[in-house]
Amino acid sequence: MSLSKGEIYSIIGMGAIFIFTQVLALIISGPMSDAGYQAFEDPEDPMNPIMYMVIILLFTGVILLLIKAGKKNFVQMLILFASWLALYSVILLPLFYIFWYFGGNPPPVSSQEAIINLINILALVIAFILTYILYKFPEWYVVNSLGIIIGAGVTAILGISLGLYPILILLIGLAIYDAIAVYKTKHMVSLADAVIEQHLPVLLVVPKSKKYSFRKQKGIKRNLKKKKKIEAMFMGLGDIIIPGSLAVSAYTFFSSGGPTFESSMVAMATIVGGLIGFLALMKFVMKGNPQAGLPLLNTGAILGFAIAVLIFTI
Repeated sequence: MSLSKGEIYSIIGMGAIFIFTQVLALIISGPMSDAGYQAFEDPEDPMNPIMYMVIILLFTGVILLLIKAGKKNFVQMLILFASWLALYSVILLPLFYIFWYFGGNPPPVSSQEAIINLINILALVIAFILTYILYKFPEWYVVNSLGIIIGAGVTAILGISLGLYPILILLIGLAIYDAIAVYKTKHMVSLADAVIEQHLPVLLVVPKSKKYSFRKQKGIKRNLKKKKKIEAMFMGLGDIIIPGSLAVSAYTFFSSGGPTFESSMVAMATIVGGLIGFLALMKFVMKGNPQAGLPLLNTGAILGFAIAVLIFTI
């Protein structure tokens, strides 16, 4: 199968976003861990990934019910609100370091409460402005920019919240669920269609041509039925977050004393494994049909992780 230049560039672009988002998650995972961003009190509890998967199933079910009820605008507002909260959480961290350690030292005790309030207000306002820009001008580069920020933040939080065994349970469970949702029930295709139509920051978009505008994209179901060519490549943000969370978990928990050279190498091997899974996925994506990303992406990440673990433990 021969690929056009636009298709090759879109694969390279999506691969670059895949790597960049996960590496960014590694960079911010340490400060997030120090700031207490962990979602679960005990990262080694095997019930944590099960709880996470239940939350995903419930949220997906609610979104699908709203879509079937014709409440797509409500879905848009709900996901934009969630995006605003996610952006707030991520933006809060750099603002804290900027204001708290301005001049190299923590502020005097007398002014600490006022500075914390200022940081919170600024983070809320900046997150609101970014979300409003997304709502009013959802072009592909705006969606991608905010998607990368949200994706890196969620990847880091998930990775520092789940130990190695729980995160492996999560990756295997979600890979199975993704395959069922795309190939069996096909509800993930309906969800993706609604997300694309509403131009929401829970996916990434890489155009295949310079003239492409995501704002004019109506959906993909019609194109798929009529076998029409889709002028952009789409990837759900979860396809980056889930395999990337294993890299962050490896970076955080592989060595008992915190991040080390060995844990960094295991994390990078996990990202490389995920990238190999991404390249394998692209072979199927280029055929023009919707594909479940997590089976291949998670398998690649797990294999990369396993090989690196063997290297550094033998």
